[in-house]
Amino acid sequence: MGYRQGARGPRNSGRGRGRQRHERAKAKKRKNQTSSVYLTEETPAVTSKEIVDKTVSSLRNLGKQVFALSPFSAHFDRWLTDINVVLTEFESSPYINTDDYFTKERAEILSRVELELAERKRMESSAEEAVRQLSESKSHLRQIEEEYGTERKKLEGRKSSEIKRLTNNVDQLREELDAVSRMKTGIFRGLSKKAKAQKEADATKRLKQAENEVASTEQSFTRQQEKLKGEYEKKKQPVASQIEEQQKEVDRTDVDGSLESRMAASERLVDALTRLVERKGSQPNSKLD
Repeated sequence: MGYRQGARGPRNSGRGRGRQRHERAKAKKRKNQTSSVYLTEETPAVTSKEIVDKTVSSLRNLGKQVFALSPFSAHFDRWLTDINVVLTEFESSPYINTDDYFTKERAEILSRVELELAERKRMESSAEEAVRQLSESKSHLRQIEEEYGTERKKLEGRKSSEIKRLTNNVDQLREELDAVSRMKTGIFRGLSKKAKAQKEADATKRLKQAENEVASTEQSFTRQQEKLKGEYEKKKQPVASQIEEQQKEVDRTDVDGSLESRMAASERLVDALTRLVERKGSQPNSKLD
């Protein structure tokens, strides 16, 4: 009998320890279930806020991105891809639940910026042609200026030579008149006062004609210079205007002109996302919470 009692003792003790283990397991399970409830209630809210903040930050960073090197349009496709990646990551989160209004807004904003970037790309392509035309126009203008410079120098050379010849003639006639004026008159000198007066009149007349010829020649060359310059300006003006317009076209695409469009698109996406958060926040038991 003692053996049987001693044998039952350990079996009862084992069942006691089994119950204790069972109770501890149940308690641990209840604790885990409680923790799971808290995580279910709290984690999505915290996670959704982090996702929203991260998405907003990424969108604004992309909006401020500057393309430093031309052609800037070479970066447009990559930028659009990056924007779509950011939005896809946001929408694919298990804690985010978008709606049709956000989807529509998103599509409209992306469509608009794609059109604007396509226009910028077209402008850049046009600018490449403008650069070529600008180079040709500048070369044409240099040719016009060189031709004008050559003709002007020739004209100035002829003027200088002709005026010098006529001026020398004037100087000679003045010396002749001065010599006649110094001549003495009298019976023994063979020159009467009347003859001297006639000589002086003739010398004065020829001097006056020579001086008039100098003035007339100067006026003639002045008219020729004005005509030459007028022809130069007539040739130069349309080419210079063309260069100005072509330079403006080139300058417009010499910097990243897409920045304004891309920044505006990024901010519109942020606004759309913010409105989504506000709508979902006003709905009970909704995701994004």
